[in-house]
Amino acid sequence: MRQVIIKPGEDGFWVAECPNLPGCISQGQSRKEAIQNIREAIEGYIEVLEQGRQSIPPASLS
Repeated sequence: MRQVIIKPGEDGFWVAECPNLPGCISQGQSRKEAIQNIREAIEGYIEVLEQGRQSIPPASLS
């Protein structure tokens, strides 16, 4: 499980960001959609790191 920050964005969209995966950001028209989209973005982000044999940042920020 990773920390995700969700906040209202522009034009009524919600923005979701995973702080310990730099650049891993998504959005949705609803809060629920933003959460679903960031989950997919996190999975894709980690998959790319694994394919490139790069280290995966730990899930916690501490």
